[in-house]
Amino acid sequence: MDLGLAGRVALVAGASTGLGRAVAERLAREGADIVVNARSRETLEATAAEIARETGRRIVPAPGDVTSEQCCAELVKTAVGTFGRLDVLIANAGGPPPGGADAFAPESYRKALELNLMSTVQLALAAVPEMRKKRWGRVIAITSVSVKQPVEGLILSNTARPGVVGFVKTLSREVARDGILCNVVAPGFIQTDRLRELFDARAEKQGTDWKSVREQIAASVPMGRLGRPEELAAAVTFLASDAASYVTGHTFQIDGGLLQGLL
Repeated sequence: MDLGLAGRVALVAGASTGLGRAVAERLAREGADIVVNARSRETLEATAAEIARETGRRIVPAPGDVTSEQCCAELVKTAVGTFGRLDVLIANAGGPPPGGADAFAPESYRKALELNLMSTVQLALAAVPEMRKKRWGRVIAITSVSVKQPVEGLILSNTARPGVVGFVKTLSREVARDGILCNVVAPGFIQTDRLRELFDARAEKQGTDWKSVREQIAASVPMGRLGRPEELAAAVTFLASDAASYVTGHTFQIDGGLLQGLL
């Protein structure tokens, strides 16, 4: 199936490892050229080189911190300056530290909002004007199932991430007639380094080991297993493609059936 992504240009944040890397690689395999971003220059450059070698596409590393408004604007400028356009934005950032209400002062909440909400806002506000010029665009924010159901021990994430849905849903209505589609992807328990960190934190609290926690979590998923990054990447790639031409303003759970709500 031709997804219509050959020759498109994407900006993928948080792309050196984990979900962001998987998304960047899948988009490149579909023929897109990509600006990849993360804070670690060394890891990012190695990732960019590997994806370029495996896919034959141009993969441009652009290190920086997306909590910075200036960084977000520069990332869009890099994409447009290098490729002449920007078609797809993948707004993605790591999660804040785990913990409950007693673990954090107000400053930690502000940092979580900068990391998970404001990074998405800043990237989208910088990218949308470029997409309007071509009357075609995709804004996809990667969040968490916590936007629909709070996750135990993740009060910072549970607080910051739902705002992304409110922003993207509102933005989707304002830019739909410009040919720009905006959606949210809400992963459940996907096997990444971040998930291992959360397992470690929960294991310490329970007085057990992370493998036991992994088994508990996997058993709570109707499919009986954790997800793989490439499975989430496939869903994101669909939303970025021509195949999703009438899909906007939605939050898609990629969670193996974990959440049981009707909506």
